[in-house]
Amino acid sequence: MATDIVMPQLGESIAEGTVVRWLIPQGGAVEKDQPLLEVETEKVALDIPSPATGFLTEILVPEGTTVPVGTMLAKLDTQPASGVVNRVGGVTVRPMEAAQGERHYSPAVRQLAKEHGLDLSAITGTGEGGRVTKHDLLDVIGTRESTGRVQKTLAATPSPPPASTIEEIVPLSQMRKTIAERMVLSRHTAAHVATFFEADFSGVAGFREGRALTYLPFVVSAVTRAIREHPLLNSSWREQGLVMKNDRHIGIAVALDDGLLVPVIRHADRKGLNQIAHEITDLADRARSKRLRPEEVQDGTFTITNHGGFGSLFSTPIINQPQTAILGVGSVQKRAVVINDAIAIRTMCYLSLSFDHRVIDGATADRFMARVKQHLEESDWEKLL
Repeated sequence: MATDIVMPQLGESIAEGTVVRWLIPQGGAVEKDQPLLEVETEKVALDIPSPATGFLTEILVPEGTTVPVGTMLAKLDTQPASGVVNRVGGVTVRPMEAAQGERHYSPAVRQLAKEHGLDLSAITGTGEGGRVTKHDLLDVIGTRESTGRVQKTLAATPSPPPASTIEEIVPLSQMRKTIAERMVLSRHTAAHVATFFEADFSGVAGFREGRALTYLPFVVSAVTRAIREHPLLNSSWREQGLVMKNDRHIGIAVALDDGLLVPVIRHADRKGLNQIAHEITDLADRARSKRLRPEEVQDGTFTITNHGGFGSLFSTPIINQPQTAILGVGSVQKRAVVINDAIAIRTMCYLSLSFDHRVIDGATADRFMARVKQHLEESDWEKLL
């Protein structure tokens, strides 16, 4: 029985995705849930698991190609094909014919090569079967332009130029391009405003002693309870009106080497500290190794970013559309503070809230943050484990 492999919907309002790499060769065997291909879209880079056990009988979309959500990417069958076929550039060829005939390139690769005067036959491809991908061309173009600039600089002056005048173009990854597009879109879409609060984490710090808990699960717990009291923070703007979300799915921003992912803790308000901590660790580990499932980066209603993990004190993060707000957590540090007219050393943290002023006003945002602060400072954490 044949199974269609299609470009999945990897997030709300995402319309297309890029096939970065096929992890199973055409004609190869694959087990159910084994990673089948790597897909990149928006702020998401994921290994897509195989929906069934079988053979990858036909690959329809080559590496480096961007296609709309729902596009058929490949076919999976319980039986190996008698002659595996591969469609390239709209032509169906068999492996032997492809090997003996001329090399095939995607339309996007041919167009980019034409624009830059590149000989595709002279380029070593990194795609399936040695196919030249768009990323291969961008690497060649970047290297050539960088070398050309250096040569021009050396020819213009007899002495070596200062290092600052030598430029290098690093081709943008698909993830970096989509992050840039989404960040600019969010700034143009939402009326961004930020408010800052300082919270005393001394009680949280004391409770953590002897327990394998970071500060982040406590923040998630406090946020979900504050959202219950201020549900507008869990809504989205639409021209027809505000969409109020009944579920509290908290996105946790995870920094990667080449970008950012936001896996989601679903129904975070129904979970205790230990379960939240376990899910944060598990999601972050699998995000960094590209083993997240598509549904684990969808349906977030509110996002938390822990920029303090790198020592940052303040931040004004950009809202993760179509959400209404995002909470930034600064570095947790011991500081001298005034308590009851006396100076004391307390474990403190700055919290920031970037919010969409179309949806909520400053007073609502501040009341929400005051409740987050209160929950962090006054909760009986033993009951919330």
